[in-house]
Amino acid sequence: MDLRFDAMTKEHSKEVMDIFNHYVVHSFAAYPESPLPNEFFNKFMELTKGYPAFVIRYIESGKVVGFCFLRAYNPFPVFRETAEITYFLEKEEVGKGIGTKALEKLEEEAKKIGIKTLLADISSENTQSIMFHKKKGFRECGRFHRVGKKKGKSFDVVWMEKTLGD
Repeated sequence: MDLRFDAMTKEHSKEVMDIFNHYVVHSFAAYPESPLPNEFFNKFMELTKGYPAFVIRYIESGKVVGFCFLRAYNPFPVFRETAEITYFLEKEEVGKGIGTKALEKLEEEAKKIGIKTLLADISSENTQSIMFHKKKGFRECGRFHRVGKKKGKSFDVVWMEKTLGD
């Protein structure tokens, strides 16, 4: 599997939002209840300022198959060694090892900028993501019970963390 990680820029807004909106409509992986306009991509760019953010594409075809980024967990400087991780893949690309490659890339980039702890904020309904993160060395470190409600169903928000080695 030949993948390329390109810096996420405004030219990727439609592809990124199409991927994100699939999860908005069909899952609990993305929290909004209805699709967001392409302009929402600007919020992703704002959140990731100063942090690594990538679109993931196949080298041969150039097709964007996902995106991933880090963002500040909290804007205060005392939390500068902690970042929150996000990634979404085209639905037909899940289970092919691309998520693992995205996590590896973000961990590598995180270390370069002094990040020592990664956090993941996951819906309790997204059991596939929770299992993925557990397999990759994350552990559950907190849970907010029944704080979200989507499609008439209440869900918990599960926080997971991973400490990065030197």
